[in-house]
Amino acid sequence: MTATVSAPRRARNLRSGIRRGETLSGWVFTLPVILILGVFLLVPVLMALWVSVSDWGGRGSPFSSGVSFVGLQNYATVATGDGLAARDFGIAMRNNAWYVLLVVPLQTALSLFLALLVNGAVLRGRGFFRTAFYFPSVTASVAITVLWLFLFNPRGVVNAVLAVVGIDGPNWFADPRGIFHVLLSGLGVREGPEALTGNGFIAVSWWNWMAGPSVAMSAFIVMAIFTTSGTFMLLFLAALQNIGPDIQEAAMVDGANAWQRFWRVTLPQLRPALFTVLTLGLIGCWQVFDQIYTGTRGQPAKTTLTPAYLSYDASFLDQDWGQGAAIAFILFAIIVLFTMFQRWVLRERPISRRRARQYQLPTRPATATPATVAATQVPSPPDPAQTPGARDSDPQNGGQR
Repeated sequence: MTATVSAPRRARNLRSGIRRGETLSGWVFTLPVILILGVFLLVPVLMALWVSVSDWGGRGSPFSSGVSFVGLQNYATVATGDGLAARDFGIAMRNNAWYVLLVVPLQTALSLFLALLVNGAVLRGRGFFRTAFYFPSVTASVAITVLWLFLFNPRGVVNAVLAVVGIDGPNWFADPRGIFHVLLSGLGVREGPEALTGNGFIAVSWWNWMAGPSVAMSAFIVMAIFTTSGTFMLLFLAALQNIGPDIQEAAMVDGANAWQRFWRVTLPQLRPALFTVLTLGLIGCWQVFDQIYTGTRGQPAKTTLTPAYLSYDASFLDQDWGQGAAIAFILFAIIVLFTMFQRWVLRERPISRRRARQYQLPTRPATATPATVAATQVPSPPDPAQTPGARDSDPQNGGQR
């Protein structure tokens, strides 16, 4: 008599499908990274959060007995106050809001256009153009900013090109006028109505909010679009190459033209890549600092001031670390809110009932009467053998009798 010995099986968690011991191994392998992120990321963030609600002056430990808790006073000073700090924060928010509003859509549209261009089989030398479009993205932002200062110099290349077509170029990085105010002044409108000049938001009047980006900030907007479109082009290009050609062929068979195939077939397939591009674009635009620090330091007339640079200015130059940390966390909250909003906009929506009815096949009622079934049935052709007189007219039987 032989006994069958079965090998012991590892216990498996029925809910997660993970074997006993694998969870511990996972924590052991990820523990070094968790410790590194905790020490160099989580702990500094928590310290900065404490600084934003305290009166720490930058000397000594922020947890010393001489540092007091002030609550939301630093946040109220920069967001709802009526002093210089609130006005500077309002100007920085206005400048950065116009920067985001113009850069994010334009760089997304340009990067998608470049991806479609280099992905097509019509363009020759696609590898060269991919490298050429991506090259500005790998260049240091400081070097690009210095180059931009030379290009947009009053005697630079940009004004020289504008002079060829009869346009007198401005002094780009010294002109604080908003581009919309410049256009309105050309139409004779130099002052806004009392409803816009007397009311405002964050210590800035609505008339100044509507001024648009300054001429100096417009140069930075062009630079941001020029330097970031290549990176986002690669993200769109990778997503385009994952779309099978059978989908496009099916749309062509259905009679869809090029625009319909792009709008109804290609673009919905690019939703994950589009969300990534918009998220990275929003984060990068709200955190713009290098170009401002290298180029203008917020000048002229604070029209290139951004919240990121204002946080640096308040902390390192004015030694007001509480306000600087408060500005940083307000900026963090703005980025999170915008990311959640665009995630909601780009979410997968269920098909509406009206559209679902277009794809439903008609079904026969379950309680159909014999008369209804007989009316819907297609009559079969008559059997010649059962037709009267068919036997008499059969040629094999000698024709009619």
